[in-house]
Amino acid sequence: MRIEEAIDNFLNYCIFEKGLSKTTKNSYENDLKVYKEYLNKNKIYYVLDIDSNIIKDFLKERSKEEETTLAHNLTVIKNFHKYLLKTNIVKKDSSENIERPKLRKRLPKTLSNDEIMDILDIKLDTSFDYRNKAMLELMYGCGLRVSELVNIEVNDIDMTNCLIRVMGKGSKEREIPLGEYSIYYLEEYLKIRYTLLKKETCNKLFLNNHGKAMTRQGFFKILKHILKEKGLNPEISPHTLRHSFATQLLNYGADLRSIQEMLGHSDISTTRIYTHITDEKVKKDYEKYHPREHK
Repeated sequence: MRIEEAIDNFLNYCIFEKGLSKTTKNSYENDLKVYKEYLNKNKIYYVLDIDSNIIKDFLKERSKEEETTLAHNLTVIKNFHKYLLKTNIVKKDSSENIERPKLRKRLPKTLSNDEIMDILDIKLDTSFDYRNKAMLELMYGCGLRVSELVNIEVNDIDMTNCLIRVMGKGSKEREIPLGEYSIYYLEEYLKIRYTLLKKETCNKLFLNNHGKAMTRQGFFKILKHILKEKGLNPEISPHTLRHSFATQLLNYGADLRSIQEMLGHSDISTTRIYTHITDEKVKKDYEKYHPREHK
Protein backbone atom coordinates (compact mmCIF):
# COMPACT_ATOMS: atom_id res chain seq x y z
CA MET A 1 0.00 0.00 0.00
CA ARG A 2 1.22 3.48 -0.86
CA ILE A 3 2.00 5.72 2.12
CA GLU A 4 -0.52 8.45 1.22
CA GLU A 5 -3.33 5.88 0.95
CA ALA A 6 -2.39 4.37 4.32
CA ILE A 7 -2.36 7.83 5.92
CA ASP A 8 -5.83 8.63 4.53
CA ASN A 9 -7.18 5.33 5.88
CA PHE A 10 -5.58 5.97 9.27
CA LEU A 11 -7.06 9.47 9.54
CA ASN A 12 -10.52 8.15 8.68
CA TYR A 13 -10.05 5.45 11.33
CA CYS A 14 -9.11 8.15 13.88
CA ILE A 15 -12.32 10.09 13.19
CA PHE A 16 -14.92 7.38 12.68
CA GLU A 17 -13.65 4.61 14.97
CA LYS A 18 -11.58 6.38 17.63
CA GLY A 19 -13.85 9.44 17.76
CA LEU A 20 -10.98 11.93 17.72
CA SER A 21 -11.89 15.59 17.31
CA LYS A 22 -11.36 17.49 14.07
CA THR A 23 -8.60 19.51 15.78
CA THR A 24 -6.71 16.34 16.77
CA LYS A 25 -7.23 14.87 13.29
CA ASN A 26 -5.75 18.02 11.71
CA SER A 27 -2.79 17.82 14.08
CA TYR A 28 -2.18 14.17 13.11
CA GLU A 29 -2.54 15.06 9.44
CA ASN A 30 0.09 17.82 9.66
CA ASP A 31 2.60 15.52 11.41
CA LEU A 32 2.05 12.69 8.93
CA LYS A 33 2.40 15.06 5.97
CA VAL A 34 5.89 16.02 7.19
CA TYR A 35 6.68 12.32 7.77
CA LYS A 36 5.47 11.32 4.28
CA GLU A 37 7.47 14.11 2.62
CA TYR A 38 10.61 12.91 4.39
CA LEU A 39 9.98 9.30 3.32
CA ASN A 40 9.32 10.31 -0.28
CA LYS A 41 12.47 12.44 -0.29
CA ASN A 42 14.32 9.24 0.60
CA LYS A 43 12.55 7.36 -2.22
CA ILE A 44 10.25 5.42 0.11
CA TYR A 45 6.71 5.31 -1.27
CA TYR A 46 5.23 2.15 0.25
CA VAL A 47 4.55 1.33 3.91
CA LEU A 48 6.28 -2.07 3.60
CA ASP A 49 9.56 -0.28 2.88
CA ILE A 50 9.58 1.70 6.15
CA ASP A 51 11.95 0.34 8.79
CA SER A 52 13.03 1.54 12.23
CA ASN A 53 16.24 3.11 10.89
CA ILE A 54 14.40 5.49 8.58
CA ILE A 55 12.13 6.55 11.47
CA LYS A 56 15.20 7.21 13.65
CA ASP A 57 16.77 9.22 10.82
CA PHE A 58 13.57 11.25 10.48
CA LEU A 59 13.59 12.05 14.20
CA LYS A 60 17.30 12.91 14.06
CA GLU A 61 16.66 15.39 11.25
CA ARG A 62 13.93 17.03 13.35
CA SER A 63 15.99 17.04 16.56
CA LYS A 64 16.24 20.85 16.52
CA GLU A 65 12.48 21.09 17.07
CA GLU A 66 11.13 21.66 20.58
CA GLU A 67 10.93 18.58 22.80
CA THR A 68 7.14 18.63 22.86
CA THR A 69 6.92 18.88 19.05
CA LEU A 70 9.30 15.95 18.60
CA ALA A 71 7.43 13.89 21.19
CA HIS A 72 4.15 14.60 19.41
CA ASN A 73 5.69 13.63 16.04
CA LEU A 74 6.77 10.28 17.45
CA THR A 75 3.43 9.62 19.16
CA VAL A 76 1.58 10.16 15.88
CA ILE A 77 4.07 7.97 13.97
CA LYS A 78 3.74 5.21 16.58
CA ASN A 79 -0.06 5.37 16.41
CA PHE A 80 0.12 5.20 12.63
CA HIS A 81 2.38 2.12 12.62
CA LYS A 82 0.28 0.40 15.31
CA TYR A 83 -2.72 0.91 13.03
CA LEU A 84 -0.82 -0.61 10.07
CA LEU A 85 -0.05 -3.70 12.17
CA LYS A 86 -3.56 -3.94 13.61
CA THR A 87 -5.14 -3.86 10.13
CA ASN A 88 -2.64 -6.44 8.78
CA ILE A 89 -1.21 -3.99 6.25
CA VAL A 90 2.24 -4.80 7.67
CA LYS A 91 3.50 -7.76 9.71
CA LYS A 92 5.80 -5.76 11.98
CA ASP A 93 5.54 -2.43 13.82
CA SER A 94 8.67 -0.57 12.70
CA SER A 95 8.26 2.04 15.46
CA GLU A 96 7.83 -0.43 18.33
CA ASN A 97 11.33 -0.23 19.83
CA ILE A 98 11.86 3.49 19.32
CA GLU A 99 11.77 5.23 22.70
CA ARG A 100 9.94 8.48 23.26
CA PRO A 101 12.16 11.42 24.28
CA LYS A 102 12.02 12.19 27.99
CA LEU A 103 10.35 15.55 28.45
CA ARG A 104 11.25 17.99 31.16
CA LYS A 105 8.19 18.63 33.25
CA ARG A 106 6.96 22.13 32.61
CA LEU A 107 4.38 23.39 35.02
CA PRO A 108 1.43 25.15 33.41
CA LYS A 109 1.40 28.91 33.81
CA THR A 110 -1.33 30.23 36.08
CA LEU A 111 -2.63 33.68 36.93
CA SER A 112 -2.71 35.52 40.24
CA ASN A 113 -6.08 36.58 41.66
CA ASP A 114 -5.34 40.19 40.69
CA GLU A 115 -4.61 39.21 37.07
CA ILE A 116 -7.82 37.17 36.87
CA MET A 117 -9.86 40.05 38.29
CA ASP A 118 -8.25 42.45 35.77
CA ILE A 119 -9.18 40.20 32.84
CA LEU A 120 -12.74 39.74 34.10
CA ASP A 121 -13.22 43.45 34.84
CA ILE A 122 -15.07 44.44 31.66
CA LYS A 123 -17.16 47.59 31.46
CA LEU A 124 -20.57 46.60 30.10
CA ASP A 125 -21.62 49.11 27.46
CA THR A 126 -22.20 47.26 24.20
CA SER A 127 -23.66 43.85 23.29
CA PHE A 128 -20.10 42.71 22.56
CA ASP A 129 -19.05 43.65 26.09
CA TYR A 130 -21.83 41.49 27.54
CA ARG A 131 -20.80 38.62 25.27
CA ASN A 132 -17.09 38.93 26.16
CA LYS A 133 -17.86 39.12 29.86
CA ALA A 134 -20.07 36.01 29.72
CA MET A 135 -17.47 34.07 27.69
CA LEU A 136 -14.62 34.86 30.08
CA GLU A 137 -16.67 34.22 33.24
CA LEU A 138 -17.79 30.88 31.82
CA MET A 139 -14.32 29.87 30.64
CA TYR A 140 -12.71 30.67 33.98
CA GLY A 141 -15.68 29.58 36.10
CA CYS A 142 -15.87 26.14 34.47
CA GLY A 143 -12.26 25.57 33.35
CA LEU A 144 -13.27 25.11 29.71
CA ARG A 145 -11.08 24.53 26.71
CA VAL A 146 -11.61 27.22 24.06
CA SER A 147 -12.94 24.59 21.62
CA GLU A 148 -15.53 23.58 24.22
CA LEU A 149 -16.53 27.18 24.87
CA VAL A 150 -17.22 28.08 21.24
CA ASN A 151 -19.19 24.86 20.61
CA ILE A 152 -21.68 25.35 23.46
CA GLU A 153 -25.26 25.69 22.26
CA VAL A 154 -28.01 27.69 23.94
CA ASN A 155 -29.81 24.48 24.94
CA ASP A 156 -26.70 23.17 26.71
CA ILE A 157 -27.31 25.56 29.62
CA ASP A 158 -29.52 24.32 32.45
CA MET A 159 -30.17 27.40 34.60
CA THR A 160 -32.65 25.50 36.81
CA ASN A 161 -30.04 22.98 37.98
CA CYS A 162 -27.08 25.36 37.52
CA LEU A 163 -25.30 23.05 35.06
CA ILE A 164 -23.76 23.33 31.63
CA ARG A 165 -23.32 20.43 29.19
CA VAL A 166 -19.99 20.39 27.35
CA MET A 167 -18.64 18.22 24.54
CA GLY A 168 -14.98 17.53 25.28
CA LYS A 169 -12.15 15.69 23.56
CA GLY A 170 -13.08 12.47 21.80
CA SER A 171 -16.74 13.57 21.75
CA LYS A 172 -17.02 12.87 25.48
CA GLU A 173 -19.88 14.75 27.08
CA ARG A 174 -19.74 16.05 30.63
CA GLU A 175 -21.75 18.34 32.90
CA ILE A 176 -20.10 21.10 34.91
CA PRO A 177 -21.65 23.11 37.76
CA LEU A 178 -22.23 26.80 37.09
CA GLY A 179 -21.20 29.33 39.71
CA GLU A 180 -23.18 32.44 40.63
CA TYR A 181 -21.05 34.80 38.53
CA SER A 182 -21.28 32.56 35.45
CA ILE A 183 -25.07 32.27 35.83
CA TYR A 184 -25.58 35.99 36.38
CA TYR A 185 -23.53 37.12 33.36
CA LEU A 186 -24.92 34.37 31.14
CA GLU A 187 -28.43 35.58 31.97
CA GLU A 188 -27.41 39.16 31.22
CA TYR A 189 -25.87 38.11 27.90
CA LEU A 190 -28.90 36.02 26.91
CA LYS A 191 -31.10 39.11 27.33
CA ILE A 192 -29.19 40.91 24.57
CA ARG A 193 -27.98 37.94 22.47
CA TYR A 194 -30.72 38.59 19.89
CA THR A 195 -29.04 41.90 18.99
CA LEU A 196 -26.03 39.97 17.66
CA LEU A 197 -28.14 37.77 15.39
CA LYS A 198 -28.43 38.82 11.78
CA LYS A 199 -30.90 37.33 9.27
CA GLU A 200 -29.90 33.72 9.93
CA THR A 201 -30.55 31.84 13.18
CA CYS A 202 -27.69 30.19 15.06
CA ASN A 203 -27.87 27.64 17.88
CA LYS A 204 -24.38 28.35 19.20
CA LEU A 205 -24.39 30.28 22.47
CA PHE A 206 -21.71 32.81 21.58
CA LEU A 207 -21.95 34.78 18.35
CA ASN A 208 -19.38 36.82 16.46
CA ASN A 209 -19.79 40.26 14.88
CA HIS A 210 -21.49 38.70 11.85
CA GLY A 211 -24.15 36.87 13.86
CA LYS A 212 -22.47 33.51 13.29
CA ALA A 213 -20.86 31.08 15.74
CA MET A 214 -17.81 32.40 17.59
CA THR A 215 -14.62 30.66 16.44
CA ARG A 216 -11.46 29.72 18.33
CA GLN A 217 -9.56 32.34 16.36
CA GLY A 218 -12.22 34.95 17.13
CA PHE A 219 -11.99 34.26 20.85
CA PHE A 220 -8.18 34.47 20.75
CA LYS A 221 -8.40 37.91 19.11
CA ILE A 222 -10.85 39.13 21.74
CA LEU A 223 -8.64 37.90 24.59
CA LYS A 224 -5.51 39.45 23.04
CA HIS A 225 -7.33 42.78 22.67
CA ILE A 226 -8.42 42.71 26.33
CA LEU A 227 -4.87 41.84 27.50
CA LYS A 228 -3.40 44.69 25.44
CA GLU A 229 -6.05 47.12 26.66
CA LYS A 230 -5.27 46.28 30.30
CA GLY A 231 -1.50 46.14 29.91
CA LEU A 232 -1.34 42.45 30.87
CA ASN A 233 1.08 39.78 29.65
CA PRO A 234 0.22 39.13 25.96
CA GLU A 235 1.36 35.50 26.39
CA ILE A 236 -1.70 34.73 28.54
CA SER A 237 -3.80 32.21 26.62
CA PRO A 238 -7.29 30.74 27.03
CA HIS A 239 -5.60 27.64 28.45
CA THR A 240 -4.00 29.79 31.15
CA LEU A 241 -7.49 30.52 32.47
CA ARG A 242 -8.22 26.77 32.52
CA HIS A 243 -5.01 26.08 34.44
CA SER A 244 -5.85 28.88 36.89
CA PHE A 245 -9.33 27.41 37.46
CA ALA A 246 -7.87 24.01 38.37
CA THR A 247 -5.14 25.44 40.60
CA GLN A 248 -7.58 27.65 42.50
CA LEU A 249 -9.88 24.68 43.14
CA LEU A 250 -6.97 22.65 44.48
CA ASN A 251 -5.76 25.53 46.65
CA TYR A 252 -9.20 25.78 48.24
CA GLY A 253 -9.36 22.06 49.04
CA ALA A 254 -11.20 20.50 46.08
CA ASP A 255 -10.75 16.76 45.56
CA LEU A 256 -8.45 15.80 42.66
CA ARG A 257 -11.07 13.41 41.24
CA SER A 258 -13.66 16.20 41.17
CA ILE A 259 -11.23 18.46 39.32
CA GLN A 260 -10.53 15.63 36.87
CA GLU A 261 -14.26 15.31 36.16
CA MET A 262 -14.73 19.03 35.67
CA LEU A 263 -11.72 19.36 33.36
CA GLY A 264 -12.70 16.27 31.38
CA HIS A 265 -9.34 14.53 31.79
CA SER A 266 -9.54 10.84 30.87
CA ASP A 267 -6.48 10.06 33.01
CA ILE A 268 -6.00 11.46 36.52
CA SER A 269 -2.22 11.62 35.96
CA THR A 270 -2.93 14.63 33.68
CA THR A 271 -4.75 16.34 36.55
CA ARG A 272 -1.95 15.62 39.05
CA ILE A 273 0.25 18.25 37.39
CA TYR A 274 -1.71 20.83 39.40
CA THR A 275 -0.53 19.34 42.68
CA HIS A 276 3.03 20.24 41.60
CA ILE A 277 1.95 23.84 41.04
CA THR A 278 0.45 24.12 44.52
CA ASP A 279 3.53 22.40 46.03
CA GLU A 280 5.75 24.98 44.32
CA LYS A 281 3.61 27.81 45.69
CA VAL A 282 3.78 26.41 49.23
CA LYS A 283 7.58 26.21 48.94
CA LYS A 284 7.88 29.78 47.65
CA ASP A 285 5.54 31.12 50.32
CA TYR A 286 7.58 29.35 53.01
CA GLU A 287 10.83 30.79 51.68
CA LYS A 288 9.31 34.27 51.49
CA TYR A 289 7.30 34.46 54.70
CA HIS A 290 8.55 31.97 57.32
CA PRO A 291 10.54 33.82 60.02
CA ARG A 292 13.06 30.96 60.40
CA GLU A 293 13.82 30.77 56.70
CA HIS A 294 16.05 33.87 56.76
CA LYS A 295 18.68 34.96 59.26
